[in-house]
Amino acid sequence: MTSAPLDRAAAEDTAERLRALAQPQRLMILALLLAGELAVGEIDARTGIGQPALSQQLAELRRGGLVAVRRAARQVLYRIADADAALRVRAVLALFGRDAHPARSLAALAAPADALPPAAVAPAAAPQPAGAGSAARFVRIVATRNQVT
Repeated sequence: MTSAPLDRAAAEDTAERLRALAQPQRLMILALLLAGELAVGEIDARTGIGQPALSQQLAELRRGGLVAVRRAARQVLYRIADADAALRVRAVLALFGRDAHPARSLAALAAPADALPPAAVAPAAAPQPAGAGSAARFVRIVATRNQVT
């Protein structure tokens, strides 16, 4: 399988998606939310980020389409936005995390979204954007290339 080189627009789009993940506080939040939905206060308590910075990072994650938010009474609850967002987070952690084992992780990351634990994906069915599933295709391409080399 061959792929065309990235043009400038595609490279910028890809870099922008990676930028949303390439910040320590945002990675801490996303890793925590992989286990399920949490209130802002609970995210603050578990990460120790602090309210002003936490609000800024959650806003960035919302803008990046990685988290979804809902209100329940007086609480604001955050969760991973959808299966593709969960896959992106898992891919970054599997490939670059402290205990990363990329060769072993790629096959698991390429599993269909319905194979992910239910807590990892937003409970409400979110509309799928155009190109949904692109993260899984990316992982399959990377896995194929790694097997060849």
